[in-house]
Amino acid sequence: MVPKRWARRAVTRNAIKRQIYNVSERFGDRLPVAAHVVRLRTTFDRQQFISATSEPLKLAVRQELEQLFERAARSEVRT
Repeated sequence: MVPKRWARRAVTRNAIKRQIYNVSERFGDRLPVAAHVVRLRTTFDRQQFISATSEPLKLAVRQELEQLFERAARSEVRT
């Protein structure tokens, strides 16, 4: 879920969602078959990420998602 209050522009929200889909595909075989919810909890500052499709924004989103999915995959291995 990418609420408007954290990513004001639709193009930013859509770019973040695409990153979620791409990263989740890579971790699909390491996670159980289930509905997984990824929720944006803080804003991506428009002063820092001027363009919604900029490489710095894509990199920041991808790094955070990879950390989250890696943590989820590790917790599945332990259980």
